[in-house]
Amino acid sequence: VQKEPEFSHCRSLTEDFFSSQLIFEKEGVYLHINAKRSIQETSIPGFIRIVERAGQPALEWSPLEDDGRSAPAVLYSKKDGEGGEEDTNFDPGYEPDWAVISTVKKDREHAPMKDSGQWAFSLPLSELYSLRRARFSLGRNFMVLTSRGGHPLPPLHFHRGGTRELLRALHRYIVLDQSPVDGRLFLVYPRDSSSADFGPSFDKLHILDDGSDIVTRFIHDPYATTFGGFSKVTNFFRAALRPPDAAVSRSSQNPGLPSQPDDEPGFELITCGVELGPRPEVTRGRALVQWEEFLDSEGRVNDPEKVKDLVFRGGIAPNLRKEVWKFLLGFYPWKSTSKEREEILRVKTDEYFRMKVQWKSVSEEQEMRNSLLRGYRSLIERDVNRTDRNNTFFSGNDNPGLTLLHDVLMTYCMYNFDLGYVQGMSDLLAPILFVTQNEVESFWCLTGFMDLVHQNFEESQEAMKQQLLQLSILLKALDPELCDFLDSQDSGSLCFCFRWLLIWFKREFSFEDILTLWEVLWTRLPCDNFHLLIACSILESQRGELIGSDHDFNTILKHINELTMKLDLQTVLLDAEAIYRQLVGCKDLPRQVKQVLGLCGPPSPAEESSDSQSSESERLLGQAEGGAASSHVPSYP
Repeated sequence: VQKEPEFSHCRSLTEDFFSSQLIFEKEGVYLHINAKRSIQETSIPGFIRIVERAGQPALEWSPLEDDGRSAPAVLYSKKDGEGGEEDTNFDPGYEPDWAVISTVKKDREHAPMKDSGQWAFSLPLSELYSLRRARFSLGRNFMVLTSRGGHPLPPLHFHRGGTRELLRALHRYIVLDQSPVDGRLFLVYPRDSSSADFGPSFDKLHILDDGSDIVTRFIHDPYATTFGGFSKVTNFFRAALRPPDAAVSRSSQNPGLPSQPDDEPGFELITCGVELGPRPEVTRGRALVQWEEFLDSEGRVNDPEKVKDLVFRGGIAPNLRKEVWKFLLGFYPWKSTSKEREEILRVKTDEYFRMKVQWKSVSEEQEMRNSLLRGYRSLIERDVNRTDRNNTFFSGNDNPGLTLLHDVLMTYCMYNFDLGYVQGMSDLLAPILFVTQNEVESFWCLTGFMDLVHQNFEESQEAMKQQLLQLSILLKALDPELCDFLDSQDSGSLCFCFRWLLIWFKREFSFEDILTLWEVLWTRLPCDNFHLLIACSILESQRGELIGSDHDFNTILKHINELTMKLDLQTVLLDAEAIYRQLVGCKDLPRQVKQVLGLCGPPSPAEESSDSQSSESERLLGQAEGGAASSHVPSYP
């Protein structure tokens, strides 16, 4: 295809229109022309099409009002200095973190913002470099197309679905391959004999529909994704969690492709060069069975730390959980009096029902125009029907427990609309609702729990990646041999622990055990990251099964997931506390391990600079000694 030298490969929709062959068409695809700033018109409804012109396929979008017949193309500058005056202040209207258009030709007279025809485009598939899934506002997912010249087009939102159908139609022309360092980015390659067998099928990619890419589907639906598709989980973790320097990117193999920023940090692994000493023996205590003795005459808790210690050592007697959990989860302050708690309950009850009325009063007609709320309701209704149905509180049809579960989750969407509802949150609420058996109290206890774990459900996954990194640091210090084995099987990222950390082992232990485990973790004793020590305890208990076996990445993931309901909670808790004491008792414990355990804060800038200089000196010294570096044990600040 002959291309204009001063422009990127976007052509007018009017060119050869009547000689073209329509391959695919979908209405209800909105082009967002200003996703960053709020102005009167930020989106334009239109059609997305795949059209063949002279045998060359192109992906086109045109506004609904023009029906694709008279809309000029969006013309982007290909290179600076190729004729014409450049306007470097051009603002595409959406976040430059996702895509940046550096320049646009100024000699073209731009139509006003409301002239939607100026945004129509046609991009030959041979010039399509990547598809990126992005999120700009209100949790809506967008698709951003980028040409091989590095120029992104304005984001597209499929208000009525249809991305699967589009991708299936594209499948005959191109192959998508998920970037090894960016789970939202999918690189495009032509479909020919040399590329026929790399890259998963479009059905498996799920870029936008039904929870979007594998990353988001795993976070939003941990049980279905984990139990139902090990290969998909495996593919996701191989791509998203391996260190970037271990991945072979397509662009490195093909210098003709534009390079992608390597903005995902790898997982730093350490080698503990110190002796930890023997692991001490610990014992568990009895459950908290007396509550009144900790209250003064006005109802204040005299010694909150003593209560937490007793809960950590032995849990809480079932008849006391309803009261004590409200303190552990922040519904009641520890120093509040009985009268103050009565007032708190009154205020919180009013606040809860005000939020509940917000979604209860939305008419069907209004909800039809609120896709986000409609989506939350759909997810909640689906999850409610499959959450802990073996428990008598939630079993059977028309169970009032199911109604409470639904209503509390819907109200949480009003409380935290930015996060809304994410699959897995019903797992967190069910035990709380079972214990409190009260709609208002369970809601406010859920908000307290979510304050601890809400980052687990955020789309960026940064909190989950950080926890997996911290877990790898702990395990490397505790059992380097086990870590070496997992590394040798491409499992050093510990991705198979993802579900454990996501919903705090909810699927690994029985319902009754989870009540005990969570109240132990809510004490935040002996450190905030005690759940990571729980994970270490479980992994060490499986070292005999793993080391020396013929397990590979897939079978390790399968083995770990099959541990569900086979673990003894009391043994796991004993081992986790013993691990903590062993690490704390080490005089030369690496700083990274101390930071995970909360024994020291992050290094100051001066310390980081000193550490960097020290590491560089040691590296140069090792090189000067001619090979001694190979046996060098890394030092720690």
